[in-house]
Amino acid sequence: MSSFAELWAEIAPIGRADSGGYLRFALTEPELTLRDWFRAQASSRDMTVTEDGNGNLFAWRGEPWAPGTVLTGSHFDSVPHGGGFDGPLGIVSAFLAIDEVPNDRQIGIAAFVEEEGGRFGVPCLGSRLLTGAMDPSRAAALKDRDGISFGEALGATPVGQITRLANIKAVVELHIEQGIALETPVGVASAIWPHGRWRMDFAGVGDHAGTTRMTDRRDPMLTFAFTVLAANKEARLTGAHATVGRVQVEPNATNAIPSLVRGWLDARAADSGTLDRLVDEVVRKATERAGRDGTTVAVTPESVTPEVAFDGPLATHLSKVLGDAPILPTGAGHDAGVLSAHVPTAMLFVRNPTGVSHSPAEHASDADCEAGIKALATVLTDLS
Repeated sequence: MSSFAELWAEIAPIGRADSGGYLRFALTEPELTLRDWFRAQASSRDMTVTEDGNGNLFAWRGEPWAPGTVLTGSHFDSVPHGGGFDGPLGIVSAFLAIDEVPNDRQIGIAAFVEEEGGRFGVPCLGSRLLTGAMDPSRAAALKDRDGISFGEALGATPVGQITRLANIKAVVELHIEQGIALETPVGVASAIWPHGRWRMDFAGVGDHAGTTRMTDRRDPMLTFAFTVLAANKEARLTGAHATVGRVQVEPNATNAIPSLVRGWLDARAADSGTLDRLVDEVVRKATERAGRDGTTVAVTPESVTPEVAFDGPLATHLSKVLGDAPILPTGAGHDAGVLSAHVPTAMLFVRNPTGVSHSPAEHASDADCEAGIKALATVLTDLS
């Protein structure tokens, strides 16, 4: 087995569901097991492990947060039944890459908490707290579907912004590509599309499915269904992306007209203007339809991230260091995007032959993963 395959096999069974995908939600048993694995890998390399009070875990070669340190890493958590590469690939690759970097270089490896937002609803929660983009008290109050708050899961109120982040010279996150644009084993990111999540609450009147005449109904499911189709249409017309992948219904009974339908809109576009127009049009159409259905709709932005343009000169430099590796944008959000507002930041992508992600079918070949490790080692050596 290659060094990558051997290390990858250690974490592959952790949190795997019968679906073949992963249930690695932040601060649950599988993710905590992976964090223990992280500590063991750091210990075997004589690295110092620290936590920042926000749920983020770090391994340091040299003094923690020392000036001039180059930071790499990613996240362990997954979307429900997601793939195994999204996140963990960047952490496994970081430990193997650092083995190839000269011992006198200051390197840090991060495992950021709740990148996907799969448990507490806000993506990149750990990096948002680290950079001050998220209020600690608001973060502490976020609850999962079982009513457990982030503060309870963390065991404390998060501390928020870490001023020592200014000591970090650069951040490089390696990640599987979440599309099919990359035709070579490794590429460099140029930008992240602006994106966000909006909670949509459709309220109506719950009633009996068998006795309530169709003309008397105030059914929020109709308004919701119309809104999903409207979002799809507007996204196609504008070249954007719109997805409603999570729904809650009350009372959620087969023979009852719902009183409430709650859905989450994930919207992304190549620029902020297009994203704003998309969301505004979806809200306008939903409101008009609610008026016809006798229902109401309330839309609440839960997280909105503007366009991220990674450090252009840095991306160009790294492309040349890697033999003119292609530079490409992505529609997926990452911790690196949050950090880029504070530290020179870059991303490396490893080829995904099918382009499938957030699914058990997500995959990268061992050969391409090895190429990613070599590329990351080259970049860390150059930057440090």
